[in-house]
Amino acid sequence: LYVMTRSDMGKAKRIRNNPQVKVAPCTIRGKVTGPEFAARARILPPEEHRSARKTLDRKYWMARIPWIWRRTDTYIEISFG
Repeated sequence: LYVMTRSDMGKAKRIRNNPQVKVAPCTIRGKVTGPEFAARARILPPEEHRSARKTLDRKYWMARIPWIWRRTDTYIEISFG
């Protein structure tokens, strides 16, 4: 699972301090709608951004629109298990 964000956002700072995360389905406003799953997050180094970007582009057409990602400078990989 990949997430794109800015390096100065709270989620990136939290992951730098503790890579253990919980992932759950939720509404667009963040209301949890299902069970939580333990996972491990990793801030990707710049040389891995292209691969993450291609994966997101294949799944989410809006990720291809420049204004969505123009301020994005960090990609996070979330692994389960």
